[in-house]
Amino acid sequence: MKRNENCWCGSGKKYKKCHMDFDAKLDEFKIDLNKNQIRPLHHLINIEKDIEGIKKAAVINTGALNLMAELIKPGVDTLTLNDAAHEFIVSHGAHPSCLDYSGFPKSICTSINNVVCHGIPSKKDKLHEGDIINIDITTDLDGYFADASRMYIVGGKTTLEAKKLVDVTREIMEVGIKAAKPWHFVGDIGAACGQLARANGYSVVTDLGGHGVGKKFHLDPFVSHDCPANTGMLLVPGMVLTVEPMINAGRKQVETDAYDGWTVTTKDGSLSAQWEKTILITETGNEVLAS
Repeated sequence: MKRNENCWCGSGKKYKKCHMDFDAKLDEFKIDLNKNQIRPLHHLINIEKDIEGIKKAAVINTGALNLMAELIKPGVDTLTLNDAAHEFIVSHGAHPSCLDYSGFPKSICTSINNVVCHGIPSKKDKLHEGDIINIDITTDLDGYFADASRMYIVGGKTTLEAKKLVDVTREIMEVGIKAAKPWHFVGDIGAACGQLARANGYSVVTDLGGHGVGKKFHLDPFVSHDCPANTGMLLVPGMVLTVEPMINAGRKQVETDAYDGWTVTTKDGSLSAQWEKTILITETGNEVLAS
């Protein structure tokens, strides 16, 4: 576009005063097609207004996850958790993004023990002492989305195997976040996560992964948590994405429930854990927006 036209980003500034230098650097950055490297498109770049919108959604999302920590205890069913999270989000003027997303029937995902992700809350699913459960919540506030998930140990105590899986999976997420740097590649995240997972004897689910988020629930890039470094989409300032490794104590293979079409479990019945944060790529590294 021309120097004196309004910038494509919607800031209202002239192109020459806004993203002209950014675009020049992006165009000049060397891309290796043999490594499936690609440049991000403009619609994936967020400006300050967008980032503030995501942060406001994140405040509500965090509040809902904090509420789950208060409610999770032996004997509680997952539908009760769902309804409490739904009410909290709606009462703050936002919308639980999972509800009716591609037909998903509830407002949050509740994934217990060997459930990898997308567990559907139900009155029948009661929590037991020592269970591990992932609660995944995404909140939409005024068209901006914040996405995060946490692991919880029901009753506060569990087996050493389960406790280690929960703790190490959180470390794996943090290592992945640390690897997310401007002018590096999304594959660096997966390389860091996969290395730490294997060092602890775990496998990484690769059928599912993280994603861009912000102005929509799901955007490019797909974020694998076990892949070669220096591959995939180039990470540049303004991009927002999730880092959410799904780590299995056994093999990485998973299967989706044929009846409900959503619940993903480990194929070998082993335990699985997941932590998730939404991050912003900045000029110097990254910033966590939702956790």
